[in-house]
Amino acid sequence: MLSASDVNQLIEARGHAAAADSSPEHAGPAGRIQTLLQRAMALLGTPYRWGGSSPDSGFDCSGLVGYVFRTALGIELPRVSREMAGNGQRIERAALAAGDLVFFGRRGKRVDHVGIYVGDGQFVHAPSRGRDVMVSSLDSGYWAGRFLQARRVDGLGS
Repeated sequence: MLSASDVNQLIEARGHAAAADSSPEHAGPAGRIQTLLQRAMALLGTPYRWGGSSPDSGFDCSGLVGYVFRTALGIELPRVSREMAGNGQRIERAALAAGDLVFFGRRGKRVDHVGIYVGDGQFVHAPSRGRDVMVSSLDSGYWAGRFLQARRVDGLGS
């Protein structure tokens, strides 16, 4: 698993690449994605709270995602993960880009968890009671077998 420092280095590298590319079609979305990721990473360590949607009270998974998109970019998302999973453009796992939403559940069951992909096979999320907002891997541990789909949020671009 990447540390917060490792993820911050990824975000900074992405920001430098965006600054080096002066073409407007790349600088805009890259800057928005960097803003989104910085906001999400600033919330690492915030306690999990079922139904929570603010840094003061804590977050559940969808509360975290909604808060980050709303406060970083002014994008309103549905309140619950299964409704979020019906919005935006569906993305194949191999095409994931930073800022995409990643959804989890038991195979054959509905979506019951969401996080924000940060790159390098990692995503930020509010996992469960007793745990804080953290970065986890898509490819190992609990989450590896529960990935269901990914979506690119309308208005984010990438």
